Amino acid sequence: MNPPPLPLNLHLHIEGRLATVTLVRPQARNALSRALMQALTRTARELSDRADVDAVILTGSKTCFSAGADLKDAQSWADEALSLVERREIAAIGYQMCRAWEAMPQITIAAIEGFAVGGGLALSLACDWRVVASDAFVSLPEIALGIPLTWGTIPRLVNLLGPAKAKRLTILCERFGAADALAIGLIDHLAESGQALARAEALARKTLAMPSAVVRMSKESVNAIATALNHATSYMAHDQIALAAASAESRAARAAALPGGAARAG
Repeated sequence: MNPPPLPLNLHLHIEGRLATVTLVRPQARNALSRALMQALTRTARELSDRADVDAVILTGSKTCFSAGADLKDAQSWADEALSLVERREIAAIGYQMCRAWEAMPQITIAAIEGFAVGGGLALSLACDWRVVASDAFVSLPEIALGIPLTWGTIPRLVNLLGPAKAKRLTILCERFGAADALAIGLIDHLAESGQALARAEALARKTLAMPSAVVRMSKESVNAIATALNHATSYMAHDQIALAAASAESRAARAAALPGGAARAG
């Protein structure tokens, strides 16, 4: 049975042993709708099964990587008309997406122009490396919106940055320019403006020059160490986000942060 086709807002291109997955939702600044997240999860799992693909680049447009989870779609986190089981399943979609990308045996590289905010940055943290344009920025505004940072992002941040910097990025919701993000270890490579994808492709080619089986073995070994406790510290995130999003405090924070019904930021 053939897999369902990709939605129009996700494009997959494979050339040789390199796959490039592009977010194409310009009208929403590549915000991650439920449908797009499910497509990204499916794409990661399908690529994982391919022995002929050894590197995967995830990218957005020249103006942005992603503005994060689409909050219009995510309002069902707190929709009391839905059953608790349904709300938990909805809240888990982003977590499942990031785990699928993290679990890929291929080397994965996020190429970021413009900005990666909230869930967009969280998704990039599930990749092995992040290449960011020098004029881009990243941030995690979830707490300012009255919701905890989930999707398994906190253990990934602690692994990359240590607890103090992870708390700073998570709790203070600071915006980091590319150079500052590189300095604290949040990203791995800088590129000239407009050249993040080209820089990621060059990095992928260096990876493809290595023996593919050994690359996969080595990635699996590193991830086994780095992520050993990730699920143990993240499995309750679905319940945290549903609980927090339904509170009056959380609703007030979102109303204050998103005047006029703006729908995308984290």
